[in-house]
Amino acid sequence: MSLFNVYPIYNITPVKALGAKVWDDKGQEYLDFYGGHGVISAGHSHPLYVKAVSEQVAKLGFYSNSIENPLQEELGKKLVSFSGYSDYSLFLCNSGAEANENALKLASFHNGKKKIVAFNKAFHGRTSAAVAATDNPSIVAPINAGHEVVFLPLNDEEALKTELAEGDVCCVIIEGIQGVGGLDEGTTSFFKAIEKACNNNDVVLILDEIQSGYGRSGKFFAHQHHDIKPDVITMAKGMGNGFPIGGILISPKFKASFGLLGTTFGGNHLACAAATAVLDVIKQENLMDNVNAMSSYFKEQAALIPQVKNIKGRGLMLGLEFDFDINELRKKLIYNEFIFTGSASQKNLLRILPPLSINKEDIDRFFIGLKNALKDL
Repeated sequence: MSLFNVYPIYNITPVKALGAKVWDDKGQEYLDFYGGHGVISAGHSHPLYVKAVSEQVAKLGFYSNSIENPLQEELGKKLVSFSGYSDYSLFLCNSGAEANENALKLASFHNGKKKIVAFNKAFHGRTSAAVAATDNPSIVAPINAGHEVVFLPLNDEEALKTELAEGDVCCVIIEGIQGVGGLDEGTTSFFKAIEKACNNNDVVLILDEIQSGYGRSGKFFAHQHHDIKPDVITMAKGMGNGFPIGGILISPKFKASFGLLGTTFGGNHLACAAATAVLDVIKQENLMDNVNAMSSYFKEQAALIPQVKNIKGRGLMLGLEFDFDINELRKKLIYNEFIFTGSASQKNLLRILPPLSINKEDIDRFFIGLKNALKDL
């Protein structure tokens, strides 16, 4: 049976990885500055992570949410110490798209409305309402297009206030920092305007921190750079360091009831062990401090390269902007310099999402490779 051909694939077969390094089936070592779309947070095959997952799967990998699972409670308590959201509740699922689906559904249950406000170049997932709230018509099937979604320009406060004042908006969903869209983000003034307008108009504010959360921006959540408090926060990607897990943090204004949300696999024992281990690594190795230090160093080095026209993003969620399409540059980086990087809908942007444990030596190697690749273009 052949695979359904929906992914453009580089001709590389990884077989093992450690930290920020990946090796293929021919023994070639690669530097990973993309982390599989920002998924690798603690670093590939981190010993603490491997131990936690291995020990848990040897005891109990899965049982349903019809029984008590103390690992979910443990994960929730540790999330409080990192996020500061002590009065919020946790619902666990399996992915970022599922987290956003549940957040949108919860918002609609809460206020009885259905119109979604999202923003130009937004990406929130590929399922049902999540893909309808994604600003890419090519991946929205007719069955998804029935959702009522309005896309507004990022940082246009007047357009936002006008839309919400109509009274029929269910929720506003916004990324802490846009990922696929190209590392754009709301200003502090804009985030505060959203928070105020939502509170004044019975609109639920959903912060999509699926890629920008879990320390990647230099704070645990990217919206914490702007001193706001959303109603619902969605998480995934770096949460499990490669193990599928997602979740939403839910304000106490929402009332839970049996059957309101549900999932078969979400919050299973193995997923919770993986996610708890990630938080342990972040704490023990001071990875959020490392994110800020390495971000500053990366930006200093990037500023020395004349072809780099702009540096976007925060922490280790970064983009290098050029005045040309970076498709060939990415190919040269991976095939000639053995470095993984990412792209975005902004075709001249090279996306950088290394493990949070990246060091100066890795960054130096990246820039040597980048300079070589630029010479060969």
